[in-house]
Amino acid sequence: MAKKNAFYAQSGGVTAVINASACGVIETARKHKDKIGKVYAGRNGIIGALTEDLIDTTKESAAAIAALRHTPSGGFGSCRYKLKSLEQNRREYERLIEVFKAHNIGYFFYNGGGDSADTCLKISQIGEALGYPLQAIHVPKTVDNDLPITDNCPGFGSVAKYIAVSTLEATFDVRSMHKTSTKVFVLEVMGRHAGWIAAAGAMASTKSLELPIVILFPEIAFDKAAFLARVDALVKEHGYCTVVVSEGVHDADGKFLSDQGLRDAFGHAQLGGAAPVIAGIVKEGLGVKYHWAVADYLQRAARHIASKSDVAQAYATGKSAVELALKGRNSVMPAIKRISDKPYKWKIEVAELKDVANKEKFMPRDFITKDGFGITDKCRRYLAPLIQGEDYPPYKDGLPAFVTLKNMAVAKKLPGEFKI
Repeated sequence: MAKKNAFYAQSGGVTAVINASACGVIETARKHKDKIGKVYAGRNGIIGALTEDLIDTTKESAAAIAALRHTPSGGFGSCRYKLKSLEQNRREYERLIEVFKAHNIGYFFYNGGGDSADTCLKISQIGEALGYPLQAIHVPKTVDNDLPITDNCPGFGSVAKYIAVSTLEATFDVRSMHKTSTKVFVLEVMGRHAGWIAAAGAMASTKSLELPIVILFPEIAFDKAAFLARVDALVKEHGYCTVVVSEGVHDADGKFLSDQGLRDAFGHAQLGGAAPVIAGIVKEGLGVKYHWAVADYLQRAARHIASKSDVAQAYATGKSAVELALKGRNSVMPAIKRISDKPYKWKIEVAELKDVANKEKFMPRDFITKDGFGITDKCRRYLAPLIQGEDYPPYKDGLPAFVTLKNMAVAKKLPGEFKI
């Protein structure tokens, strides 16, 4: 019987280290050529599988695949596309099976966050429902750090490091200029329902260097009066302060401060604009000069300042995904288990996808200070190891030397085109 091929795809918002997971998958599969045939990648995620737009990774050199480890964003293209239930759109699933059959694919590796875990779970059920043997393994990835079971998510450590450093640098800027210029700087970061990224901004203030920083979490309903009182007190004491606001901050009624009234492919509110809202509140309430910025794509693409532990974990989850498949596992996800904070030690365990899909992990209340504007020592102990260490990419002519793959297409075998 011919060896089964593998299919790998990237999904959702990309990160500084998602390609490190791809590197882990492909390099590990290449070491097991006796059991795994070719590794095909989906061009633009699961859309590549539906449209039979596959990439032949065997056409890439070992050096190019290795370079994925230090290259940000999605080397094969990503997408935001949510599969409906088998009952709602059976044809989509039948199409996937047709493509997998045509290309002898028996292993499915989907690299993404919560919605991707749900997609992977559904695909793991396809084989049983439609009579096609398929092993589906989810490779965790999300800057939001909101997947359950795993201690942390690959992609988060690097964005946390970027935000902590950016908050530190911006606060030094405001400290220098506050006497005659800006007194309040507002930085908007990602985080729809979970405030993990915003929390990282508080790491800029330490016991040896305490800085006036206010954090606004999605887990804490925004209280305008309390917020203004806190900012006013810090400005009066220090002359300035920095506010780090999560895009998902909402009022007591649950309305996002930055809700634009738009929805993405998953039905989520299209957020963006919390920083100018908060800045406007500061201007109206306190009348002080301010500046605001939105970290946006910069925070999740910043491979130049990636966390060393994050890169190692991203690669390890990709590697473990292949090893789990070779052991016959299905509908599971490699999960990171913390063994100790200091020294930082971790290992890979296994989580069942049914326990991961459609579930979110929020900031525990004891990670947030009583007043709701900062982080506790417990949170600091959690975050500190995740931003430790540097893993700089190679540089050429002053810029990071990232790889662009050939991404050569696999010849199509099915007639016609599939519309999505």
